[in-house]
Amino acid sequence: MIIVADSGSTKADWAVVNGEESHQLFVTMGFNPVYHKEELIYDEAFKAFDNAIETNEVEALYYYGTGCWDLEKKSVVAKAMHKIFPNASIKVDHDLLGAARAACGNEPGIACILGTGSNSCSFDGYDIQDNVTNLGYFIGDEGSGSCLGKELVKAYFYRELPKELLYEFEQKHPGGKAEILENVYRKSTPNVYLATFTRFLGEHKDHPFIQKLIYRSFEEFIDRHVRKYKSHLSLPVSFIGSVAFHFREFLETILQERSMIVGKFVRKPIDSLVDFHKGQNH
Repeated sequence: MIIVADSGSTKADWAVVNGEESHQLFVTMGFNPVYHKEELIYDEAFKAFDNAIETNEVEALYYYGTGCWDLEKKSVVAKAMHKIFPNASIKVDHDLLGAARAACGNEPGIACILGTGSNSCSFDGYDIQDNVTNLGYFIGDEGSGSCLGKELVKAYFYRELPKELLYEFEQKHPGGKAEILENVYRKSTPNVYLATFTRFLGEHKDHPFIQKLIYRSFEEFIDRHVRKYKSHLSLPVSFIGSVAFHFREFLETILQERSMIVGKFVRKPIDSLVDFHKGQNH
């Protein structure tokens, strides 16, 4: 029995694979070792799997997660997983490698993540070859759900929303400015909270103001990240994540305007990652 996990900041998908049978899917909150401690990761994952599967029979766990960019961060997740799956070989990697494998398979390409956060890489079919540094929620994450939400919130506070959008926004968020500031500055995961505003953007993506907001954010992501790769004009550019999936028409337009090759759009990479690991020798 093996487990393949893909965790963003908002939620994590866990696929339990027993032989060649179709996998069983579990969903938990998303884990980010930058913000979350080992104890919380253990508690939440344990609740999901306790009495659901025979945890002692898990032979291997392949975990791809946001924030898992160095040994220190990876060890936070690995230690929590070892407590739950004591007999398993635990492999923790950055979600960017998972995105590349899910989007490109064994072929070269440029893989991008646009979910709660954002990231990108150049992939040679085996490993990540180049990665423009992602500066995270505070000063980076261009094109992400949290960035889109931040732009919408700024437009609200700076009195830039057209009247019809302002009315709709206040109907959706009756707590107003006080509630927004409370969630952004006093809660533990402001990036996840800000990403929830993409629902409003999706509901009004035919409005010219919203279209410009989305276009500018994606344009910044493509220009400041993807176009920095030497192969950006010769390799397909593929996207992982719900934000890219739901707003794909904007990304397609931006890529085409720059003579870049449009690749795949994958909302949830977990199925592709399961297929990848089924083909490996465990």
